[in-house]
Amino acid sequence: MSIARRALGPLARGRTYTRWVHLVLGGVLFVPYCLAVLVVVTLVTRWGPGTWSAGVLVVVSVATVVLVGATGLLPGVRAQQVQVGRALLGGPMEQVPDPGGGRAGPRERVRSGAALALHFGVGLVVAVATMVVLTDAATLALVAVTGAPADAVAVLTALPVALPQVSGVAARVLGPVAGLVLLVVFVLVVAAVGAGAARVGPLLLGPSVSERLAQVRRRADELTERNRLAAELHDSIGHALSVVALQAGTAARVLEQDPAFARAALEAIAEQARTATGELDHVLGLLRQERSGRAPEPSLTDVEHLVRAARGGGAEVECVVQGPVGDVAPVLSRELYRICQEGLTNALRHGAPGGPVRLWVRVDGSGARVEVANPVGAGAGARRGGHGLEGAAERVRLLGGELEYGARDGWWTLSVRIDGAKG
Repeated sequence: MSIARRALGPLARGRTYTRWVHLVLGGVLFVPYCLAVLVVVTLVTRWGPGTWSAGVLVVVSVATVVLVGATGLLPGVRAQQVQVGRALLGGPMEQVPDPGGGRAGPRERVRSGAALALHFGVGLVVAVATMVVLTDAATLALVAVTGAPADAVAVLTALPVALPQVSGVAARVLGPVAGLVLLVVFVLVVAAVGAGAARVGPLLLGPSVSERLAQVRRRADELTERNRLAAELHDSIGHALSVVALQAGTAARVLEQDPAFARAALEAIAEQARTATGELDHVLGLLRQERSGRAPEPSLTDVEHLVRAARGGGAEVECVVQGPVGDVAPVLSRELYRICQEGLTNALRHGAPGGPVRLWVRVDGSGARVEVANPVGAGAGARRGGHGLEGAAERVRLLGGELEYGARDGWWTLSVRIDGAKG
């Protein structure tokens, strides 16, 4: 029972009939090409339909296939083939990516032409067979009503399941059954041909090696951009939230004893909130592929702002900036600023409470150096696998520098060295 169900399964699948439509459409579209070639042959050779030989028909068929294949070389045809194939053939064709608006190379166009010629050629055979089989099946099904006309008897006689000699009474009984069997067998054959077309389609319409490499490069670029935006959010918004949390906690503790300090902390919180809003607007502008004029990219010249924000929350920060930090190349300056931001954020989060934080920035002829150090606190271990430090290390490596971090002699140190940093 399971074997029969499996064999007859294509009859109940909608994909069988959409693939049938795809094949018949190919045959229908083949006809105008064939008529055009016939007209040209008639005008050139002066041969009429009555004088055509088998050789002439073969030449006409080959010329039609070549003309169809040439159509596949036109721009945009391949994209349409993929879209129609994905909609009607399904199966493996659904995995074929859209070629997009890019310019197809010669090999891709040749493959597209071969796919179109194969589709139209096989489709013509299926379309003609569909007309014949549906006509014969209808004729056989109506035998019981029409009284077994001569053409129905001829059809029954040609079937391998029928006896060589079929009488009118036998035709009335066997006709509808034979018509149903004929239709079922033909649908199963069409299902097999359609499944083959769905498997062959990706071979001819799928991306080439160069296109796959281009897709991989685009995907890598997208992932790189996403990672960069994630790092921007982590460094900027994460730092602002850490400072806000520190300042809010400090203000709550000294609100009654030192109202002036609490008021200054609240003002610093408001300033950090505005800064975070500007940073968020900048990142959202990058997501929209546009630059926001209200949030310029930070640089090493803004390090003092980070220090003031950390001091406003009660942290003891010692900052030393040496050299022409304004001469550092913009990309490097932004990344080094983010390193300082990440180091201060980690010091505020994980460093020993009330412990001093040392920030040292130096720019000279050999490059740029940044170092952030603070006494090891209870949360120092949480920084070993942090995404911020890992992202910072990756960005520094891309810039050709070195980043080191870890605990040593009771201090947690984050240091960066980038050679040739001046723009």
